[in-house]
Amino acid sequence: MDLPALIEKFGSEEKCREYLEALRWPDGVECPRCDGRTISRIVRRRQFECDGCRYQFSVTAGTLFHDSHLPLWKWFLAIYIISESKKGVSSKQLQRMLGVSYKTAWYLSHRIRDAMGDDEQPLLRGIVEIDETLVGGKRPGYGAGYKGNKSTVVGAIERGGEIRLRVVPNRSREHLHGFIRATVSDEAEALHTDEFVCYKGIGDENTRHETVEHRSEEYVRGIVHTNGIESAWSLLKRSIIGSYHHVSVKHLPAYLDEMEFRFNRRENPYLFRDVLLVLLGGDALPYAKLIERKPIGADPRANDAHIRETARLMERQRRYAERNGL
Repeated sequence: MDLPALIEKFGSEEKCREYLEALRWPDGVECPRCDGRTISRIVRRRQFECDGCRYQFSVTAGTLFHDSHLPLWKWFLAIYIISESKKGVSSKQLQRMLGVSYKTAWYLSHRIRDAMGDDEQPLLRGIVEIDETLVGGKRPGYGAGYKGNKSTVVGAIERGGEIRLRVVPNRSREHLHGFIRATVSDEAEALHTDEFVCYKGIGDENTRHETVEHRSEEYVRGIVHTNGIESAWSLLKRSIIGSYHHVSVKHLPAYLDEMEFRFNRRENPYLFRDVLLVLLGGDALPYAKLIERKPIGADPRANDAHIRETARLMERQRRYAERNGL
């Protein structure tokens, strides 16, 4: 579906509600409370009433669209833009395109992004490429090699298949091996990585581990390479630089979920419909939860950089106090 077709098909509130009704109840309207099938329509209020338990509900009740003051056609347009934008779209751009406030656009995009997270994913098989990268901008006054404000992201991609992306506390053997055990099947044919020492030991008698030595400018040796996951890193970083411009440590996992969702459905001609199905079955993300500040140390992935920076600041203050006799 292209944008003109979307506008023509879902250009009014009624058309959007009819489509959601068909998606949510393909066999006829059901009561979400008692599963009753004898339903009466309250046309003026765009609601239904169960003749059995007398519960009144709408097609958006219990979905991500519930209690939203944004018109459904704007929801549909936002969903289309986010799902079809290969490098993502910023909240500022959504604000301009939808004619809403920045807060509305930001909250809207995060609710869609949150629903795209999938905790029940099949393990990767076949030939799996694995690599890690650092995400974070430069810091004025520090050298190019400064990594204190960067987050570590590790990824695995099945050759010709799906991708898995996660934020981990660091590049240690423990966290890299833990990620591989959680995302790759024991029956995988092969694991391809670079020469990083912490990958040693990930193979076994069923799954061979092969490496390419990037330090020696070896990037491909026969079928052994990590070009697939390297391309994913390029796409991720171009998304951050070109679309989002800034991604906080706290929300980085949500942006990875969005990229993962789109990438794994890149050949799906019904992507827009499938995103709507996810939103119909997902729980709404409360605004209070979205903006909450987690206690320092509660989530190592989100707070490691802050802890290190605080420690450095305290050390500088201690040295200053000693020099000045304070």
